[in-house]
Amino acid sequence: MNENTRIEKDLLGTMELPADCLYGIETARALSNFQVTGRPVRIELIAAMVLVKKAAALANLDTERLSREKAEAILFACDEILQDPEAFRSAFPADALQGGAGTTTNMNVNEVLANLGLKKMGRKPGEYSYLHPLDDVNLGQSTNDVYPTALRIASIGLVRALSQSCSRLQESLQRKEQEYSRIVKLGRTEMMDAVPITLGEEFGAYAQAIARDRWRIYKAEERLRQINLGGTAVGNRNNTTRQYMYRVTDHLQVLTEYGLARAEYPMDLTQNCDVFTEVSGLLKALAVSLIKICTDLRIMNSGPYGGLSEIHLKPLQEGSTIMPGKVNPVIPEMVTQAALAAIADDNAITSAASMGNFELNAFMPLIADRLLDSLTVLDQAVKSLQEKCIDPLEADASGCRKHLDHALIYATVLSPYIGYEKASELAAECGNDRQAFCRKVVQEGLMTSEELHRILHAEKLDLDHEDSLSSETPLEND
Repeated sequence: MNENTRIEKDLLGTMELPADCLYGIETARALSNFQVTGRPVRIELIAAMVLVKKAAALANLDTERLSREKAEAILFACDEILQDPEAFRSAFPADALQGGAGTTTNMNVNEVLANLGLKKMGRKPGEYSYLHPLDDVNLGQSTNDVYPTALRIASIGLVRALSQSCSRLQESLQRKEQEYSRIVKLGRTEMMDAVPITLGEEFGAYAQAIARDRWRIYKAEERLRQINLGGTAVGNRNNTTRQYMYRVTDHLQVLTEYGLARAEYPMDLTQNCDVFTEVSGLLKALAVSLIKICTDLRIMNSGPYGGLSEIHLKPLQEGSTIMPGKVNPVIPEMVTQAALAAIADDNAITSAASMGNFELNAFMPLIADRLLDSLTVLDQAVKSLQEKCIDPLEADASGCRKHLDHALIYATVLSPYIGYEKASELAAECGNDRQAFCRKVVQEGLMTSEELHRILHAEKLDLDHEDSLSSETPLEND
């Protein structure tokens, strides 16, 4: 060992570390043991765990279990990290997937806070006799109450952000609903021609779907507010006190400004991860809505000459290295991939949550990584969909109208008045000629010209269209 290194020891032996390294031996062992994803634990979870440690230090100071000098050193370290968590990214290098139900992450945070606190005390990193990662920083805590509490806090912040993004997307869709309220287009069922609708109605339906998703995600916060902090290892407050349990929750409420509440039965939240499964399920529901909307947008935008061309998405980049002039619907494609990833994450979260045994679920790191990733990815995808796709989207009124000009649509609209079989017969006879179909309806005395125009007007078939039902031969009774 030299002045540039230090030696730390644990149950398994000793290890040499750089002298100024903020993490300690337990994190170093984890770096060797867990080399899976190449991605570190998400910084949102780290920051949330630091908030938990700060609340714990305050509660231990209140209950006189921690000296003021040690408490102030821990609080200083917490504030240093919380001021800019990303600046300390290198101090939290452990892989996102790890054994031990999150113990590695908890120990990593304990070690970094202890070593930052030691610097504040004028000591060197590793001089744990003055401030210990476990005896002081982790006092009154267990990974089993710290980790799920931190995951709830991190999730609430991301849930709020996603809910706001969904709200803005909903508003954008509603603006299109109003803007396109008089553009008539062909409605389709099972990818086949159905009945006339307006483009505005189509966007209105999208807005309703996103509104439901926004509300469900917003309400998910209520499930995340209950915490088991103070329950320690299995939820029955081993190695701590009831006074501490109340104080630490009170401090955490103030620090987060969230409506956190002590669990009525802490052992429940220590054992069970169904809340995270519920939240993930709501994210999957949003993903389903996004895929459906994006698929419709891609098809309506298809063309420009061989497709529907009912809308025009903003061109964002060249779409081909071989076909000049080709532009692809890249934002709906990206959002669809993000949604598919969230659906896959939901499957992983569901499986991991079901595999808890007795008083703990050992697979919390997977749940945390996939849940926080889904929340972040969907938030960014929804923002991109709103800002780069829906807001600048333009309707093609003539493109919408051209798909309406055939006899089958008029047969569908008029069948309640002239009978299904007669409408089918005339449609077959007239082929794709809507003028011939309407003329036949009048000529055969099935309805007057005035009745026909009134019905077609009510069905929006003459909106934004200069009397396209008229012809050189007036529609009138013979």
